[in-house]
Amino acid sequence: MYTFDSRIRYSELDETGHLKIEALLDYFQDCSTFHSEDLGLGVEYLKKLNMVWVMSAWQIVVERYPKLGETVTIGTAAYSFKGFVGQRNFLMTDAKGERLACANTVWGLISTENAKPVKLTEEMREKYILEPPLDMEYAPRKIHLPEIAQRKDPVQIRAHHLDTNHHVNNGQYVKIAMDSLLEKYRVRQLRAEYKKQMFLNDILVPYVSNIQDGKHIVVLKDEEDNICCVVELQEERE
Repeated sequence: MYTFDSRIRYSELDETGHLKIEALLDYFQDCSTFHSEDLGLGVEYLKKLNMVWVMSAWQIVVERYPKLGETVTIGTAAYSFKGFVGQRNFLMTDAKGERLACANTVWGLISTENAKPVKLTEEMREKYILEPPLDMEYAPRKIHLPEIAQRKDPVQIRAHHLDTNHHVNNGQYVKIAMDSLLEKYRVRQLRAEYKKQMFLNDILVPYVSNIQDGKHIVVLKDEEDNICCVVELQEERE
């Protein structure tokens, strides 16, 4: 498993002094980026081939949120490639090696010329060494949509929402979904399903549903009522 070490920063904390779920997602996303860059398969490599990895689904399970200054190790490994689809695990551990959080992700390799799926190159298959799937409880990729939801204030996409691919970064959808909730919850499990890319000046409209057993679902739609992303947040229970 590819790993890097870090310390929890003040800028990454929530009001309780623990790492925010959005910051945890960013750590995992950065880890996969570092992995690809170190293998020579990063942003510039993909740009030359007119390709981009697009996130299809996240599942993050949190055992414990670290506090300010804690030393953590973040790791990632790919465990499956089928056609244009790749699956990758993530892991965060504390200084004692105990699990803090883990994740499962599904990605698609897409052409930037025609937005169609493309197969992995031979170099990708050689350098991304597959490892056994992480021991965790895997949730379905699809998130069940509730029938009743409350419409929240629209959000216009700004430059800070975008990444190097010039569309909304997958972590920003989660942040927008979290901001649409009236109350803040410590999340035990986060799931996100991505359906449509959004760009600068587009409008996202959140629709929030509060399900029993501490589950909250936020559906992010465009102005034409097309679903762009679905985020499911399961509250941490005492």
